[in-house]
Amino acid sequence: MRATPVPEFMLEPAFDPAGTGREAVGLGSAAAKGLDVRHGTILTLEGINVSFDGFKALTDLNLYIGVGELRCIIGPNGAGKTTMMDVITGKTRPDNGHAYFGETLDLTQMSEVEIAQSGIGRKFQKPTVFEALSVFENLELALKTNKSVWASLRAKLSAAQKERIDEVLATIKLESARQRPAGLLSHGQKQFLEIGMLLVQDPQLLLLDEPVAGMTDAETEFTAELFKSLARKHSLMVVEHDMGFVGSIADHVTVLHQGSVLAEGSLAQVQADERVIEVYLGR
Repeated sequence: MRATPVPEFMLEPAFDPAGTGREAVGLGSAAAKGLDVRHGTILTLEGINVSFDGFKALTDLNLYIGVGELRCIIGPNGAGKTTMMDVITGKTRPDNGHAYFGETLDLTQMSEVEIAQSGIGRKFQKPTVFEALSVFENLELALKTNKSVWASLRAKLSAAQKERIDEVLATIKLESARQRPAGLLSHGQKQFLEIGMLLVQDPQLLLLDEPVAGMTDAETEFTAELFKSLARKHSLMVVEHDMGFVGSIADHVTVLHQGSVLAEGSLAQVQADERVIEVYLGR
């Protein structure tokens, strides 16, 4: 029988100095140590049902993500993609079903903060960086675990922490913009910075919602390269509508429709599925 964990510590979400109520699941959290993935599965969703005032958002949803896998989730609007990620991050509680991170962490019994601390990071579609702070300060804030933003920024970074931020700056190609206010970045650069804010925490599972929406072709191409480089080191779940982008990165594609899995396989396999063509891709 799976055991519900008792987290060793709690961390309140970081306060947004701009007062914007930033939705930053995972911000300031620490990655889990010793996550039990002995069977090679990092995320298990089984029989998940979610309803809102009689509307079935998820219906007997089953999904399994492997360790180091890059999974793309596609489907029409209203298919349940956002609700599924809300269940994984604790924002929405399922009516019934099982959701496990690794073998033993029961996500349905954990708070959003506990889930973030366990090693799950989520990036929303709209970039929500701290625009008044520099690129470096955004990464520094994400790295810190102090509950106070300003106390966090005043605290002295260790050599290892500085090295980690430098590594992430190189990964997201923002080394030359490290002192630039985040508000002056392009849309694509803000997306990269927010991904970097997750990466400094070294999450084991990244949930990424339409990451290339509004990007230029060059930025989209770089994002594909970035995600492929992150796979194997992390597990990634990418919700996306851009089929060209999906085809360039996906190990495996899951199609959701009416809150359930309609089809799974390679992009070529799901694109050839008559049910997927009918409800999503069109002819």
